[in-house]
Amino acid sequence: MKFRVLQDNLRKTLWGRIEKGDLTGLRLAQQTGFKQAHISNFLNKKRGLSIEGMDRVLAVQHLSALDLLDPSEINKRASILPPSDDEFQNVLLTDSKVAATHPLITSMNVKEILKFKKSFLKKLKAETEGQRGEWERFVLIKVDSEEAMSMYPRLTPGATLLIDRHYNSLKPYRKGEFNMYAVLKDDDCTVKYVETVDSHLLLRPHNQASPIEVMAMEEGRSASDYLVGRVCYVGMET
Repeated sequence: MKFRVLQDNLRKTLWGRIEKGDLTGLRLAQQTGFKQAHISNFLNKKRGLSIEGMDRVLAVQHLSALDLLDPSEINKRASILPPSDDEFQNVLLTDSKVAATHPLITSMNVKEILKFKKSFLKKLKAETEGQRGEWERFVLIKVDSEEAMSMYPRLTPGATLLIDRHYNSLKPYRKGEFNMYAVLKDDDCTVKYVETVDSHLLLRPHNQASPIEVMAMEEGRSASDYLVGRVCYVGMET
């Protein structure tokens, strides 16, 4: 990230504190020892600060350089997905809760690393809605007995699911077939077929002995916000 971007982010942070009434230009000048005009010119983009000046402002406002970084930049550097130079791509196995809520998977949340053929993954079509560009596309989860039995016989307990998190649309992947999705529910994910009725999601099991769940969508949110991703591969334990 360029130094100019860090300065812009510092301005935004300072203006946020000023607008909330927690800070004034005069107070910041007094804290840093700069002239008020110097601080005013910085806040109004008429001049920049030196590295030493930035350090002084960060110190008196109890900020660090990390506070000025874009979260997506931090996430990119936090991702530990190791590169692969052969015909296989590494995919991370993690908890269902992490798969549902974390754009990128960090080392502390990795259970295992499995390999899939790059040619197979490249053939899979994405259907992305909303802000999913920063999300690591493929992740793996294992389903427990309760989840598996609701989708039996398509799933069995302990099955490993490859989730395409860039497919969060209700558009059928294949004509005439229902997509199976990992769906955000209570900050975790459940695996079901999905339909919408008004402002509700219908979570349908494959096993007719299991109940249909009805989940209300929050105001301002759409189905794509709840679809963690399409299940594009199932590995059964034998």
